[in-house]
Amino acid sequence: MAHGRVEKRLADLAARLKRLRADLGVAEEQCLHFDDRAEDARLRALVSETPAAERQHRDAARQAETMARHRSRLREEIRTLEQQQDDLLDRFYSDA
Repeated sequence: MAHGRVEKRLADLAARLKRLRADLGVAEEQCLHFDDRAEDARLRALVSETPAAERQHRDAARQAETMARHRSRLREEIRTLEQQQDDLLDRFYSDA
């Protein structure tokens, strides 16, 4: 692969990684928030023992789990792109 094309792909990957890492930072903060909400709702459900409180707990736990899955997908995509970046760098330097 020509050095110019590899450089272009490396630049594209770097830009995508930068965006994904920023998204991951936001997702990390949101996970903390949703986990706190779910824990608060769990405690309220235990204390009040009402169907409404239990429903709120389930909803909050579901939101926390959804955000955790999103965070995991971002982490996996970052790992994949980092591996692609490493492969391209190996190719770039092996052709030098």
